Amino acid sequence: MYANNGFRISSLQSQYGIIFRMKMIEDIRSVFKRDPAARNMFEIITCYSGVQAIIFYRFTHMLWGWKLFWLARFISTFARWVTGIEIHPGAVIGRRFFIDHGMGVVIGETAEIGDDCMMYHGVTLGGTTWNKEKRHPTLKDGVVIGAGAKILGPITLGNNVRVGSNSVVVKSIDDNCTVVGIPGRVLDKKVGDSDKFDSYAVSTSANESDPTVKAVKSIIEHLADIDKQLEKVSNAFYVSEEQKQIDDAADSEKS
Repeated sequence: MYANNGFRISSLQSQYGIIFRMKMIEDIRSVFKRDPAARNMFEIITCYSGVQAIIFYRFTHMLWGWKLFWLARFISTFARWVTGIEIHPGAVIGRRFFIDHGMGVVIGETAEIGDDCMMYHGVTLGGTTWNKEKRHPTLKDGVVIGAGAKILGPITLGNNVRVGSNSVVVKSIDDNCTVVGIPGRVLDKKVGDSDKFDSYAVSTSANESDPTVKAVKSIIEHLADIDKQLEKVSNAFYVSEEQKQIDDAADSEKS
């Protein structure tokens, strides 16, 4: 019986090891698609703090699943000291996850991140309650979060959502939306197939879809139209005055 139990434990450890290595390789390879500065795998492993943090996380999350909570937290604390990135071992992170630059990123215990997600430095996936419940955000597949953005509370960001730099998001966002501002507001422009990746989460044409920018433009256009109408009325008034003066002069000559 003990031999069987030992075989099962050994088999599980072997499976975890294979999964760990596969995910780690995928994480490293995904960098080449998202960072033109990446040159080779050795450079990525040794120089990219975001990749190093993910490697540490994959290991500590495995320990967390084995209920080695203290050891997992201790190693994750060491990883934070080395990389400047804090990822709780209890967080659930999908495949091909990449943190660019990395410094200052915080990912809380109950956060969930889907596949092919990316975030930049200074991002926080934070909680809004002290209760021991789901208190951190859920990111679905393909989410990109710009530098300094804060995603707070047990909200959900849908597939392919883009969050602009320094935005603060406190409400759930539907699929294929771009969010900017404090608090975060959704732009009218949906993320399409041509927008599969936007550096820092927002394309250069984002202002064209910003509702605030649109409102200001609308007011300016309305004021310009009013000026044109006033000009027409003024011109008509001056013409009528001149005509009146001509008519008065003609009447005086007749008399």
